Amino acid sequence: MWITRNAERLIRQLGRQFPVVFVTGARQAGKTSILTHIYPDYTYVTLDDPDRAAEAENAPSDFLGSLPRPVIIDEAQYVPRLFRHIKIIVDKVRKHGQFFITGSQNFSLMQNLTESLAGRCGIVSLQTLSADELKKSGVMPSIEKYISTGGFPALYSVRNINVRHWYPSYIATYLERDVRNIINVGNLRDFNRFLRASAARTAQTLSLSDLARDVGVAPNTVKSWLSVLQASHIIYLLEPYYRNIGKRLVKSPKLYFLDTGLAAHLTGLYSWQEIFKSPLAGALWETYAFNQILRCLLRHGISTPPLYYWRTSNGRETDFIIEKGGRFIAFEAKLTGSPTTADLNGFRALEEYYGGGSLIKGFLICRIGKTFSMAKNIRAINGTVISL
Repeated sequence: MWITRNAERLIRQLGRQFPVVFVTGARQAGKTSILTHIYPDYTYVTLDDPDRAAEAENAPSDFLGSLPRPVIIDEAQYVPRLFRHIKIIVDKVRKHGQFFITGSQNFSLMQNLTESLAGRCGIVSLQTLSADELKKSGVMPSIEKYISTGGFPALYSVRNINVRHWYPSYIATYLERDVRNIINVGNLRDFNRFLRASAARTAQTLSLSDLARDVGVAPNTVKSWLSVLQASHIIYLLEPYYRNIGKRLVKSPKLYFLDTGLAAHLTGLYSWQEIFKSPLAGALWETYAFNQILRCLLRHGISTPPLYYWRTSNGRETDFIIEKGGRFIAFEAKLTGSPTTADLNGFRALEEYYGGGSLIKGFLICRIGKTFSMAKNIRAINGTVISL
């Protein structure tokens, strides 16, 4: 079963503009599937195959020369030096859509991309399935079920899959393969504990010292491990928004998992009923809201989304804001099915702080069935479809 991805249009557009298109995202987010679906007749090679990876590493020019183009090169993180040789080819043959490359890790890949393929490569950040994509394909469960299940394509395209079995296997594979490939983690048990402690902090302001204390490792180790989670598209650190207008605002980032199902399973919550009864219910709803906003921005080709949270030093806050010309599109996430005007305080605080007219429009993301207006320029929505 194929679930249409919003990124398909962007990939096609970039393929008509750049000689190289790079699709990055978490393991099992659907990178390979989307490229082979769009371009079923293109040459395909995976560097997950040790023999092909060794060939590419030892004789990169010969390896690339043996591949009929256009070509899809999967799991490029295993041979990052390949990009220098791709640059030589695309500089000689100036033709769009020659190479389509996937990768699950951002560290060495992005460094090599920026050094070797600047101006020659379009980049697509592919997240797990959004609520919007599932709704369009007619397979969207309830929002609550989506939050507990997550958006990994295999959980929707494979019949009778057992979600409670799938996630432990995914986590084990991630720990054993990706983590060991990025850094030398001496004790995977410590990293596993760190991973679960991080999931319990989704939608919270990040404190390195608190996280390090709970895991039992040094703060510098936690900082390094957080970079690993970022590089492999497990978490996103959302920066605060502030202007230098004389008042200090909170400057620590907030941590968000990029898939609610993964965060829930890491914390031992396997259904919405369990989530709703837990202290993490509000945080996972906010994580859901964040992810739908982020996916909306990414599908428009915004590789570095201008998305922030806003909070003053005395605690006035708005969950998410996008700045446009000094004004804002703002979002609040509330775990309620019956929103009231009290739930609009975040929008009021933002507009009072930056002045009347600073709010372009606001969205209250809550557990409702149908969208409706709550105040001037403010609508209550459930987050399955976000239109900016």
